[in-house]
Amino acid sequence: MASETPETAQKTEFETVIGLEVHVQLRTNSKMFCRCSAAYQDAPPNTHVCPVCQGLPGALPVINRQAVEWTIKTGLALDMPIPELSKFDRKNYPYPDLVKGYQISQFDMPLTGLGHLDIDVDGETKRVGITRAHLEEDTARLLHRTNEAGESYSLIDLNRSGVPLMEIVSEPDMRSADEARVYLVSLRQILRYLGVSTADMEKGSFRCDANVSLRPWGQEEFGAKVEVKNMNSFRAVYRALEFEVVRQTQALRDGERIVQETRGWTEGEEITTSQRTKEYAADYRYFPEPDLPPMRISRDWVAQIETTLPELPKARFARFGSQYGLGDFETGLLTEDRDKADFYESAVAELPNDASAEQSKKIANWMTGELARIQNERGESLGDLKPAPAHFGQLVALIDAGTISSKLAKDVFEAMYETGKDPASIVAESGQTQISDAGELRTIVEQVIAEQPTAVQDFRDGKDTAIKFLVGQIMRATRGRANPQTATELLKSALDALDS
Repeated sequence: MASETPETAQKTEFETVIGLEVHVQLRTNSKMFCRCSAAYQDAPPNTHVCPVCQGLPGALPVINRQAVEWTIKTGLALDMPIPELSKFDRKNYPYPDLVKGYQISQFDMPLTGLGHLDIDVDGETKRVGITRAHLEEDTARLLHRTNEAGESYSLIDLNRSGVPLMEIVSEPDMRSADEARVYLVSLRQILRYLGVSTADMEKGSFRCDANVSLRPWGQEEFGAKVEVKNMNSFRAVYRALEFEVVRQTQALRDGERIVQETRGWTEGEEITTSQRTKEYAADYRYFPEPDLPPMRISRDWVAQIETTLPELPKARFARFGSQYGLGDFETGLLTEDRDKADFYESAVAELPNDASAEQSKKIANWMTGELARIQNERGESLGDLKPAPAHFGQLVALIDAGTISSKLAKDVFEAMYETGKDPASIVAESGQTQISDAGELRTIVEQVIAEQPTAVQDFRDGKDTAIKFLVGQIMRATRGRANPQTATELLKSALDALDS
C-alpha cells in the first residue's frame, strides 16, 4: 500500500463516493426522555441518572420539547421540509453501552425531509443532499481500564445515556476527502450559529461516521459501502477517508471483493481496522416505540420556529463584504463564529452616523489583528473579553482625531483588554495624548537637529534613510506621543531651511 497515495488513487479508474452521518449532541438542560441533567462532561460517574436513563422496567419516557424544536430549527436552516406527523421507534442492538438493549430513535417518520447544504470547494459551489435529520438518545460511555496484573476490564458511566442526539445523514454526494472536510466544517458552523449545539468534536458533541465506497467511472451502481468510526477531529476524518480510498483502490485492482463492514480509525497508526460486518436496517428490528405517542407538528409552531432563525454564515459573509467593504479574508475571520460577528457589528454600530467605511475596516483590523493575537497567546475566548464593543469604535475615533498615534493605540488597547476601561479614560489617566501642536513639536525638532549633526549631514548628502532616523529620534524624545505626520513635515521644513 505504500506505493499508492490518495492523490494517485483518486485519479485512477475508480470514482470515490462518500456519505456522512453526523451525530450532534443538543445543548438542552435535560436529557431526551427524562429530567436528568444533560451536563455529563465533568460530572462524577453515574450521578446524572434515574430509572428512565437506567432502562429500569416500568420507567416511562417523556419527549424533550426543546430537543424537538431545535431539530426542526436545524431542518429549516438546511432547507428541509417538516412533516406534520413524526414518531419515535425502537432500534434494537445488544451493545453493553445501551442498557435497555434498544435505542429510542426514528426510522421511517423522522422530523425532517430531504434538504441540502451548499459547500465551496476550489472556488466552486457544490450541493450536498441531506437525507434527514432525526432525534434519538445517546448511549452510555464505556471506560476501558487495565489493572495492576495487566488484566483489561471496562466500566460503564450512565451520565451520557439519554442525552439528546440529533443525527444528520447526508446523501452520498461527496467525491473526495476534501469535500467531506468542507461539508463538516460548514455544517458545524451552521449548528453553532443556530445555537443548538457546541458542536465540539473533541468533547464528543459533534461526531461523524463516514461511509465510503468506490465504483468504476461511469458506473451508476454504488460499490460496497464501508463505514468508518472512531474519528474525533476533522483531520481524523480526512485521513481516514484518504486511507480507505487507497486501501479499496488497491483491493479492487488485486481482484478482491470489498465487503460491507464497519471499520475503526486507529489514530496512532493512521489506519482503519475491521470491527464487524455492517448491519442493515432489518438487523435492528425497528418498530414504533410503544411508550411514546406520534408527534403532530403544528404548522403554526414551525412558522414560529422559522422566525427565530438567525442570519446564516453564507448570507452574513456576503453582507459583510458588501455593507462594510471588507475583503474575503477579514470577512471569513469575522463571520466564522456568530458571537464574533455580533461583536463586530455592535462595535460598528457605536460609530457616528457619518462614519466612513474606512473606520469599519479599522475595527475589523483591530479584531482580526491585535485582539486575535492576544487571545491566541492567552487561550482566551471572546466570552472572556472585558472591553465592550463600543470601546473598539472609540479607539478608532481617537486615532482618527489625532488624539493618539497608532503606536500609542496599541498600548491603549492592551490596557483596555486588561481593565475593560474605555480608551478615552485610559488616555486621560496616562496623559498619553498625541502631540500635534506645531509650536511644541518645532522645539523638539530643533533640539533633535542640534543633537544629530551626522544624520543631518547624511540627509543633506542625499541619504533618504536619514529622515527616518531623525523622525525616530523625535518619537523617542516624545515617548511616542508625537504626531508622525506633523513631525515629519516640520522636520523636512527645518532641514530645507538649513540648505537655503
